[in-house]
Amino acid sequence: TALIFEADGGEVTKISYKDLLAKTCQIANGLKSLGLVKGDRVIIYISMSIEGVAAMQACARLGVTHSVVFGGFSAQSLRDRIEDTGAKAVITADQQVRGGKQLPLKAIVDEALGLGGCDSIKNVLVVKRTGADIAMTAGRDLWMADVVDSQPTSCEPEWVSAEHPLFLLYTSGSTGKPKGVQHSTGGYLLHAALTTKWTFDLKADDVFWCTADIGWVTGHTYITYGPLACGATEIVFEGVPTYPDAGRFWKMIQDHKATIFYTAPTAIRSLIKSSDTNPA
Repeated sequence: TALIFEADGGEVTKISYKDLLAKTCQIANGLKSLGLVKGDRVIIYISMSIEGVAAMQACARLGVTHSVVFGGFSAQSLRDRIEDTGAKAVITADQQVRGGKQLPLKAIVDEALGLGGCDSIKNVLVVKRTGADIAMTAGRDLWMADVVDSQPTSCEPEWVSAEHPLFLLYTSGSTGKPKGVQHSTGGYLLHAALTTKWTFDLKADDVFWCTADIGWVTGHTYITYGPLACGATEIVFEGVPTYPDAGRFWKMIQDHKATIFYTAPTAIRSLIKSSDTNPA
């Protein structure tokens, strides 16, 4: 098992390395069918999901530089990152689900593209998460399933140099304009794999869980790249630590038999408020 995905509502999906590779290759072939080639940039604006991880790795397989934008960022923040990267496509979902609420993603993409400065975007690929009724612009917007489901499950990787840009990730912009940081393919992947192995003492029988979002660099390193480069089984979580109650993290650790748990002080602080009824 590569990923154990637990959705906000508690639904669990497991995917093997074989099937994750097939999904990644299908997305990569789908991106190629839209004309994306090595050196292009793609914005990924999506919630925690198997599709999000596979989309990032599909870009890497093609030598396409991805820039993941946290699903909680505004249309203006998304627009600024699209303009700065000169991205040719956006990968998103109809909605995301957090704390039992359905929140817009595609609608925010539409708003961002309507602000101007996003003329580089040729296509918007939409994953169907909730099945919400959303607007689709003819000639630009495509359902991810329509593009990738019929694609071959093998895709020869595009060979790149160690210094080829793997991804661009932007600061929040809380102290001025967001700054884009570029990470190279070889050095970054080596760092991700070795720190996962050595810092966390990862063993073959471990179940690894990093609670970060793939919109942050920690999620890049300890969800999408590090644990998978090491052949680990890892948990991917869509929701929030306090829904449906503050015992969510501990129940998931129990249910999935997690052996390595990596979270942030912010999450622990949010749980301390409920420590009279739940462990923290």
